[in-house]
Amino acid sequence: QVQLVESGGGLVQVGGSLRLSCTASGHIFRSYDISWYRQSPGEQREPVATIRTSGATTYEDSVKGRFTISKDLTKNTVYLQMNSLKPEDTAVYYCNRPIYTDTKWSWGQGTQVTVSS
Repeated sequence: QVQLVESGGGLVQVGGSLRLSCTASGHIFRSYDISWYRQSPGEQREPVATIRTSGATTYEDSVKGRFTISKDLTKNTVYLQMNSLKPEDTAVYYCNRPIYTDTKWSWGQGTQVTVSS
């Protein structure tokens, strides 16, 4: 069973930056597309960025131009660089297989991002 671990969240002021990391048991990132998701209180979990095995990336409209998803297969890590953060980016962030896949791995604990105004 794949175990996902997200880290790198924290408290940041509006306009600040954070880099989130997603690591997994086993070298799976070379074989699967990966997405970052976020979930705000009372809201459904939503995808914000996806990186395919080819390296191609897609973003949800509200984060385009501010967030960058990348991966380092040597470190078995997928990153989410978040710049120009806004209060509405406040959420718990998770990584997992993309929304278009039929199955997901077990969700990790996520990492809390809080943007203060």
